[in-house]
Amino acid sequence: MGPERRVIVGVDVGTTAVRAVAFALDGTARHVATREYPLREPMPGWQVQEPDVLMAATVAAMSACVAGTAGADVVALALSSARYGLIGLDAAMTPVTPLLTRRDARSSEAARELRLSGQSRELHRLTGTPVHPMNPLCKLLWFARHEPYLCTATRWWIGLKDYVVHRLTGMLVTELSSASGTGMFDVHRRLWSPAVLDLAGVSESQLPPVLPTTAVLRLSPTAGRAVGLPSGTPVVVGAGDGPLRSLGAAAIDPTVGGLTLGATGALRTVVEAPLTDPAETFSCGALTDDAWVVGGALSNGGNVVRWTGRVLGDDSAAPALLDLAERIAPGSDGLVMLPYLWADEAPPQGCAPPGAFLGLRSEHSRGHLVRAAVEGVCLQLAGVRDRLAELTPIDSVRLTGGAFGSPLWREVMAAVLDCPVRVTGVADHVTLGAATLGLFAIGHTADLQEAVTQLDPGVAGEPVAVDPALAAAYRGLRTRLPALLTVAGRLGEILDATTGVSAPARP
Repeated sequence: MGPERRVIVGVDVGTTAVRAVAFALDGTARHVATREYPLREPMPGWQVQEPDVLMAATVAAMSACVAGTAGADVVALALSSARYGLIGLDAAMTPVTPLLTRRDARSSEAARELRLSGQSRELHRLTGTPVHPMNPLCKLLWFARHEPYLCTATRWWIGLKDYVVHRLTGMLVTELSSASGTGMFDVHRRLWSPAVLDLAGVSESQLPPVLPTTAVLRLSPTAGRAVGLPSGTPVVVGAGDGPLRSLGAAAIDPTVGGLTLGATGALRTVVEAPLTDPAETFSCGALTDDAWVVGGALSNGGNVVRWTGRVLGDDSAAPALLDLAERIAPGSDGLVMLPYLWADEAPPQGCAPPGAFLGLRSEHSRGHLVRAAVEGVCLQLAGVRDRLAELTPIDSVRLTGGAFGSPLWREVMAAVLDCPVRVTGVADHVTLGAATLGLFAIGHTADLQEAVTQLDPGVAGEPVAVDPALAAAYRGLRTRLPALLTVAGRLGEILDATTGVSAPARP
């Protein structure tokens, strides 16, 4: 671990794996342990996990991480998890449902009905969460309609991290960040909304009490033995992975956007109070009581490039595909990709057009299609930045995520954004965000920005030069994009009406 013998362990329980990272308090070293778990799809559109399998993997990752610190003093555990999950428990705290993950889309019909009825606008304004199959409100409406007997047997409805906290500390609680992602929490009054709970068919007594994200609990004796830490070790309840990504990228200044791009993508910024958009696309979730993270997560990111290579019969890894794209001129010789292969939380202009390659000609090669995919994803993310900037100023952007290890991704993204951009090589930005919040919560620092820099002195990253000629070329393409989206949306409607071939599922 290096010379620093005190560490804080950030734990992120994600969709397919848990990652535990021990950060030396002086920023000199870190130790990482990861454990994966299966994601089941028992029916089309369903994506679930077994809570106890997930919990076993979490304990195993934490135990391996602690063992890897070679006896360092663990000052606290700090937690993160994917938001929007839902688990039902009986009175004995035993799961009566699997974990319905963020991607579980069984409640698409309920979400559509709320949008068509006009209720979605007020629900979004009240809760900060768009009406979408991802959110627990819609999942509960599905259960009420399709599993009424199970609802009767359910004593508690909780989220993913709530379950982890309970198993580690014995306390059944949630926190402001997770609660603000349920679609049932009044983010302005900071309490469960009676009107929305009535709509969902649940009572406040079935939901956990809401703590601040900086609340500190204590590790139980049983969990301590399993993890290899003393009973009573501080456990910071933490926040959801989206807000913590912004913190881990040091993108917590209100004028800075945090852009993450891996297989999927997201762009968020920090505001002082809950903020919602008229188009009902952006989520707003708490990082702390007075720092709220607003933005959109996108299903279409680096996975679009891999999909493009796969359908072209090219099983090459992403770097090889990007090598092909680097040989192609900016603008892909007139080829444009609308990269909407999967339904998004924050689609362009509040709609979900079908994906398409437009302007395809015989002279276009595999490299053209791959470069068009990269450009399409970057244009999509820049569109999110533009819509977000209509709500709150964004003067610069920080880039994080595995995609930006590629010079092509960095170059195109910076040129499309055409604003000051920095890229950080932080590989563990979510767990770094959790650890940063944890360090702040236990009083080791009085400032979040100071805390993240303390744990990772290189978090500020390096500036990315914007090529003026490239930026000018992409500005021209961006001016044409709204018309292309309109055409694609109309084409999707025609396909739906005439052939029965549907565009990607709409919220």
